[in-house]
Amino acid sequence: MIVEYVRYVIPEEQGAELRAVYAEAGRILSANEHCIAWELSRCVEDPDQHVVRIVWDSQAGHEQGFRASPAFADFIALLGRFVPYNQGMAHYELVAQADDAYPVGPRQ
Repeated sequence: MIVEYVRYVIPEEQGAELRAVYAEAGRILSANEHCIAWELSRCVEDPDQHVVRIVWDSQAGHEQGFRASPAFADFIALLGRFVPYNQGMAHYELVAQADDAYPVGPRQ
């Protein structure tokens, strides 16, 4: 399991549009066999900042599975206008969690 984080800094007045687009893009993510879960969060202290967290079955599932699928073109078409606001994307592996954490896959 791999967790992808995508950071956006987008003017607050465009934040509602990003959130609306992610509602639709999220349906594409949720339908993909490699996506376990996703969420979009907005910073309370700085509403211009948003973070997308996507839990993938593996990095290969994301990069060779989802990105190679026909649905990826639809996903990018929705989010393309927000690329200038993207501050970075990276994959992380889970190394520790609380007993009641959500959703992170099978318990160790």
